[in-house]
Amino acid sequence: MRIPVLVLFLGIASAFELGFPSNWISDGIVQAFFNSSDSGRLCERSVTQHSGYLNVSESKHMFFRFFESRSSPSTDPLVLWLNGGPGDSSAVGLLFELGPCSIASEGRTTESNPYSWTNHANIIFLDQPVDVGFSYTSDPAAAVKGCAEAAQDVYSFLQLFLQQFPQYAGLPFHVAGESFGGIYVPHIASVIWNANKKGLSTKINLESVILANGITDPYIQIPSIVDYVCTGPYAIYEDPKGPECTQLRSSASTCQLLIKLCNIFPTEFTCGHAGSYCRSRLFQPNMKPDLNWYDLRKKCDAAHIDRPERCYEQTPWVETYMNNPKVKTALGVDAERSFKSFNMDMNREFNARGEGVKNAAKLLPELVDGGVRLLVYAGQADMMANYMGNERWVENLDTKFKSQFAAAEALPWKLQESNKVAGKVRSAGNITFVTVFEAGHMVAHDQPEAALDLFTRWMSNVPLA
Repeated sequence: MRIPVLVLFLGIASAFELGFPSNWISDGIVQAFFNSSDSGRLCERSVTQHSGYLNVSESKHMFFRFFESRSSPSTDPLVLWLNGGPGDSSAVGLLFELGPCSIASEGRTTESNPYSWTNHANIIFLDQPVDVGFSYTSDPAAAVKGCAEAAQDVYSFLQLFLQQFPQYAGLPFHVAGESFGGIYVPHIASVIWNANKKGLSTKINLESVILANGITDPYIQIPSIVDYVCTGPYAIYEDPKGPECTQLRSSASTCQLLIKLCNIFPTEFTCGHAGSYCRSRLFQPNMKPDLNWYDLRKKCDAAHIDRPERCYEQTPWVETYMNNPKVKTALGVDAERSFKSFNMDMNREFNARGEGVKNAAKLLPELVDGGVRLLVYAGQADMMANYMGNERWVENLDTKFKSQFAAAEALPWKLQESNKVAGKVRSAGNITFVTVFEAGHMVAHDQPEAALDLFTRWMSNVPLA
């Protein structure tokens, strides 16, 4: 287990006022990181917030933003939120989905989000792995090569965070991730679980794992795209027995075989080849240039964008906002550091090594059987991590609740305030799966009221049906 570098936490001006040599800052031995008064001007003033860097090693500098709960910070749970990619900054989740402030005015400012998940939780938004968003490595050789290494870094980050802010150390802890976060999060939860068992460092009270439109069990999920685009509620082919669907089914069989070989013999060659084949034969043929692949209800000029997030006009605003020099100063970031909401180089490297076809679901049964709750939810209109495949892998998860979940009926999920049916829910023991109606890949953006209802009830362990 890596021991994180001990960091002295100081306000930006204070490091120099106290006489520490300036090279300590550049060498990463002392990392100035938060200025509550300045960062508070960027969002709501009613809660405590912190931002800046924690160093998990001398060369790895992890950027975060933290917001206390709007309700009861001393008793509400602590949540870690991660976006996916691989390569996505969690600033997108913060400013476009579920944070206390939403991006506005083409990136010139933010506005209060009444449906923020901070209504009843303390939330950390973390840029990870390093070299995503404002996180960075001062030594190129320290770049993260895969999800297992990334999980160790996140664990080190959490240890440093809880040492600096011990008032949150005793709270229930939930780790949540979207999209490729469906792979990140089981790795992180597994590291926390095993460290707790060994009594290493500060115990993290792992309460639940939350996977939002994630990819977690690629063997089951990736081939499910065929059923989704051929027979699903937003099918893009008229004839499920036509030539397009027939070809996709043939490719799905080969894709599954290659994924199986990757997980038996996990080398860069076997896993990289599996990932490349499955992307080119199952995903790319369905990436129609006039559709939003994250939300098939909507049109998009997808032929001229590099990422499906760009189908939403607000997502480029996040980069505009985060690159504002005044924003950087308030967040404790070097004015010369450039922000990108997505690291394409990292995405290519992770894909080349086949990180996206390795089974992360296998890490969960020990946790679930040991008392950690699992929530998986998926928007019904998302093609890239479709709800059919998500429900299938959850049903296949080899826990003591497997037969109980398989027999569980999907019940209507009604919002507590309006009684509106927002989706369907299946539950058994510690496992809950939710299909969210009228939502795509980013549920908290598409259905903010429903997403808040789901999250709040999950935090309180109140059933959805």
